[in-house]
Amino acid sequence: MADVTVIHLPTIDSAIALVGEQEENLKLMAAALGSKLVLRGQELHISGTASQQERSQALIQSLANLWSQGIAVTSVDIATARHALDTQRQPELQTLQRNVLAKTRLGVEVRAKTFRQQRYVQAISSHALTFCVGPAGTGKTYLAAILAVQSLLNGEYERLILTRPAVEAGERLGFLPGDLQQKINPYLRPLYDALYEMADPERVAGLMERGIIEVAPLAYMRGRTLNNAFVILDEAQNTTPAQMKMVLTRLGFKSRMVVTGDVTQTDLPSHQTSGLAVAQTILAGVEGIAFCQFSYADVVRHPLVQRIVEAYERNE
Repeated sequence: MADVTVIHLPTIDSAIALVGEQEENLKLMAAALGSKLVLRGQELHISGTASQQERSQALIQSLANLWSQGIAVTSVDIATARHALDTQRQPELQTLQRNVLAKTRLGVEVRAKTFRQQRYVQAISSHALTFCVGPAGTGKTYLAAILAVQSLLNGEYERLILTRPAVEAGERLGFLPGDLQQKINPYLRPLYDALYEMADPERVAGLMERGIIEVAPLAYMRGRTLNNAFVILDEAQNTTPAQMKMVLTRLGFKSRMVVTGDVTQTDLPSHQTSGLAVAQTILAGVEGIAFCQFSYADVVRHPLVQRIVEAYERNE
């Protein structure tokens, strides 16, 4: 057994950020690497074989851009760092950790958490049309909305348009109280949530009243040309092929569009083909269009969500 390796953490905040709630991060790293990790004050003691200690130390140091600033390390951060060590991608990991996409209205820094998320962000920045397909919790809509709001606030676009199909726009909505906007608001709630991360509700309301931000069901897009706009089509797996073609052909000059969805979670009638699935086939290889694919490894919600998605993928 080799001597114990000791890492001195600069502050209590950095120690808390590294070890996680109830030291969950230490347990996760110890289980993955076979070492024993014990926090004593601001000292992290690593025991195990020489190779286990070396690998544990390398993993912890690869996360220093986060914990040294008091930024809470997550299980996804740890998984990405381990992957970077396994594949000799440490420089890319450092870029990932340092690249702040935006700050929320509460001052929280938003970053891509995985390499696929990073490629997604890069694809959005360099393509007029980007498709992102993957399971729930992978940040498809959230990252797109964060980039869209940031671009709008920076004056890069005149309008931000968030849309999604209301697949139950028939009988069930008819029983809900209120006008059409109130009826479809429950379908658009996830998009509002992302907006409120970046700006105060009062400011969002003001921008919506002026038509600068528009949150609307997909049917409202018909017959329009969307110039100088950042457009996000969410839950695209619930579009029909005709609806998908309709919204894609709305793209105007100086505009950018992001289409997100999960083809395994289609709510269309069983006989109806998903417009997202059709678009993936028809548009593959078309110049100027980017396709990004997420998996359970990109889930950035509660760790249990990742395990749930993985279990369903194995079953299917």
